[in-house]
Amino acid sequence: MQVLRRVSRSTMPPIKVIPFADDFASADEYINSLLRFSAASTIFQTLCGGVHILDFFTREPSLYHKVIPEEWRSWLLAQESMDLLNLLMRDDLEQPRTDDPPESLIMYIREIRKHSLQRTVAHREKGEPKLPRHVAVGMIPKKVHEVANFADYVVRVADDVSTKSGKEITHFVDFGSGQNYLGRTLASPPYNKHIVAVESKELNINGAKRMDVFAGVGEREKVMRNKKVYRKMQDSKTPVEEMDDKARRRAAKLQNLPAPTAIDLRPIKDLATIYTPAEGKGYMQYVEHVVQDGDLSDVVEQIENMKLAAPSGNLQFVNGESKNPELPQVLDEISKAEDIRLMAVSIHSCGNLSHHGIRSLILNPAVHAIAIVGCCYNLLSSRLEPSTLKHPHIRRNLKAINAPQLDKDLPDCDPHGFPMSERLATYGDEGVRLNITARMMGVQAPLNWTAKESDSFFTRHFYRALLQKVFLDYGVVSKIQGGESSPECTQPVIIGSLRKGCYGSFTSYVRGALDKLKADPERSIPLGDRMGNITDEEIDGYAQRYDALKRELSVTWSLMAFSAGVVESLIVVDRWLFLKEHGDLVREAWVEPVFEYRQSPRNLVVVGIKR
Repeated sequence: MQVLRRVSRSTMPPIKVIPFADDFASADEYINSLLRFSAASTIFQTLCGGVHILDFFTREPSLYHKVIPEEWRSWLLAQESMDLLNLLMRDDLEQPRTDDPPESLIMYIREIRKHSLQRTVAHREKGEPKLPRHVAVGMIPKKVHEVANFADYVVRVADDVSTKSGKEITHFVDFGSGQNYLGRTLASPPYNKHIVAVESKELNINGAKRMDVFAGVGEREKVMRNKKVYRKMQDSKTPVEEMDDKARRRAAKLQNLPAPTAIDLRPIKDLATIYTPAEGKGYMQYVEHVVQDGDLSDVVEQIENMKLAAPSGNLQFVNGESKNPELPQVLDEISKAEDIRLMAVSIHSCGNLSHHGIRSLILNPAVHAIAIVGCCYNLLSSRLEPSTLKHPHIRRNLKAINAPQLDKDLPDCDPHGFPMSERLATYGDEGVRLNITARMMGVQAPLNWTAKESDSFFTRHFYRALLQKVFLDYGVVSKIQGGESSPECTQPVIIGSLRKGCYGSFTSYVRGALDKLKADPERSIPLGDRMGNITDEEIDGYAQRYDALKRELSVTWSLMAFSAGVVESLIVVDRWLFLKEHGDLVREAWVEPVFEYRQSPRNLVVVGIKR
């Protein structure tokens, strides 16, 4: 992979508004080449969307001999796993090799490399940002790296916006805030920003509020009670409402309270979190909201109703809701004094949530900037009807498969799905389409694979593909003829993850998978009638017969993951193009890496600044 020039991180936008390879002179030249290659390369289309691991062994010979060019096959099988990965992603292709790889393979590797966006973070002038220990509570090292770098990044973007426009960003809206690690960091020193955490799950919000107390962003509700009585009542486990009058009077007397006042025995986790704004101090506001599009009018309305630009002490929030009885009068004064200017931010917002965050810049007058790092491309819906990649070798005929989970994943003409831009939606005869298999491959991180990790997940894929062959032989699934141009496939059966011990052998894996499927009442799979009497010897026989083909599967998977760098390039470029197509509203737009790839491989941020 090529490395970006080491430039100052203070350059906004960066010199390259898209981190394309040095093979291209401009973003337009790169995009034109990217679209031509993705539409014309049959092997790319096959490896990214046309190969499904379930069907690897359900045909003879294996899928390897169907999808890998004949001149590549023997050479690829002779390579060790890490040697092959090095050739695909690290080796200098201009240096002569003694093992003489096929020239067409080298040409393909060059094409994938030059069309994959570059992922190296530009030089940091001040080194890695650090998080205070009390703010980093609950974060694993990967999350610490992401939050520390992204908080620093979005504040610099906001400062740049303020410098150029003369108006400050007043609130940062975090799409899908989860445990609110980013918001808590931005609300704490040295940033002290005003945060609106938008989250759909009440459980996540409640957990985030408890961590706010530990970090000093909020404080726990104070309850005056006699600790001795409280502990005694907790130990007795007798609810206050179930005590007789005599017991309640005795307890109230011990607390020096007038009888028969109710005794507050709420556990600490149920106490409210109080947010009191002060001059120069950040604050938190939670909005429980299911984001279904980029329209933030409901969220903006809630911000208007809770705006905290009043002098210190005028407003106090309990769990994000104002407790000030004079709120209407205070808000009247606030509204005259300050306009709301939002910046929408998100780390690894899944699927369409990234699209909603990007569209918020276009749909909401109050949103003046965005910085969105996407993830989980497999959760994207499709704008151009059910996704498919048409090519002469492999094409799963989804309409022929009785698979509700696929139908659900591939809705017809979802306006919020991929692609966002008109450029990709209208390219060629049918527009650019990526099916779920291609999108799922787009979140692989082959540059981070080690020999041990590679062997582990190659084994998992081998077991799953071989289990599908067992299902086919025992009549659990059947082959589906896809027509003249669509080779046969089998019905998908979703297994999911199994406990670690199930991966010790193929027999253990099959037994674990069968137990899981039998325990799921929603599965209507005829396992008992057709596989109830399968023996360990029969299962082990499959492992012995197909063990020699495991290498074919691991080579194919490596090529798929490597090629899928172009899938992510298509998705990210599409988001940038969408912003550029709204040039009447968007002054600047760019994409750049913000995390170290080894720490966090989904590291490309899409930034947009309103005019």
